[in-house]
Amino acid sequence: MTAGQERAWERYWPRLGQDVSALPAGPVDTGAWFGRSAPVVLEIGSGMGETTAKLAAAAPEVNYLAVEVYQAGLAQLMMRAAELGLTNLRLLRGDAVILLTDHIAPDSLSEVRLYFPDPWPKKRHHKRRIVQPDFVSLVASRLAPGGRFHMATDWEHYAEHMLEVCTAEPGLRNVHSGWAPRPQWRPVTKFESRAHAEGRDIRDLIFEKAHSA
Repeated sequence: MTAGQERAWERYWPRLGQDVSALPAGPVDTGAWFGRSAPVVLEIGSGMGETTAKLAAAAPEVNYLAVEVYQAGLAQLMMRAAELGLTNLRLLRGDAVILLTDHIAPDSLSEVRLYFPDPWPKKRHHKRRIVQPDFVSLVASRLAPGGRFHMATDWEHYAEHMLEVCTAEPGLRNVHSGWAPRPQWRPVTKFESRAHAEGRDIRDLIFEKAHSA
């Protein structure tokens, strides 16, 4: 980490962050952690936090959770959060699948966001992609009725795989007939701009959990 990131880690992590591996058994008590009851949005893979900080700032009415494995990215996100004066953002370091399985209650999330996950472009590595049937079923189980699973990728074949896997999940329905229009509220990152410059289209998908009968 840079010197600035190390300072941010020492200053903010004890209040804003927790390691998934150190969480007590059972669901995270988001009400106690945030100091209020509010809809919970989970972003998986917040990277360096460029998008995450802006999205949290734009929705002060939600409790925004970001899970990421890289310490430097989390530190950078905390720096951005401090600059914006955010009070509705908390961070988790570790495996998103373990977090969802062991520490997120069923039917509790208003939205799960997965933006530009590692595409693992080589065919022999496709099995490492996070969007697989078991993962999508897990996400669906953790969404509240009417909750949404929003994905975005710049890899065409991965986007098609996402569409196929999510369409096959009985607990979800596609909000659109295919690809979702690019939401104006999702910030354009340097990463996304580079993808455009390299000729790769960005595809969004938004699936929704059905309301109980």
